[in-house]
Amino acid sequence: MTEVVEGSKAPAFDIPADNGGRATLAGPTVVFFYPKADTPSCTNEAIDFSALVSDFTAAGVTVIGISRDPVKKLDKFKTKHDLKVVLGSDEDGAVTEAWGVWVLKTLYGREYMGIERATFLIDGAGVVRKVWRQVRVKGHAEAVLDAAKEL
Repeated sequence: MTEVVEGSKAPAFDIPADNGGRATLAGPTVVFFYPKADTPSCTNEAIDFSALVSDFTAAGVTVIGISRDPVKKLDKFKTKHDLKVVLGSDEDGAVTEAWGVWVLKTLYGREYMGIERATFLIDGAGVVRKVWRQVRVKGHAEAVLDAAKEL
């Protein structure tokens, strides 16, 4: 597993997405990885990005959220919370592994593998311009939008 850092080439992906679509890296993109659909922090993060999706679009940037949830669960999540971002399903884990966000986590003294909440801003040439790791949700989408406007 290689770590994706600022200035590196973003690993390409083409995975199933909500509503029968595909999530791919094409053009300026924000990719946010979240552990599990319909959990409190993940829901708030997706809602925050959705609230700003028109601003991202105006800046020429696509927003894609990726988890290991199956597409069927993503469809329900998107409908339930009226989400406006693309939700990609990485059920086999290839994308989360390639991006270095499948990590050892600890909860109540128990260790397990899970998705690190992380966000990447990729420019039109496929180069990672900004990386946010171990994201705290409050105010995060706004900070990412500010960076996206600088592209």
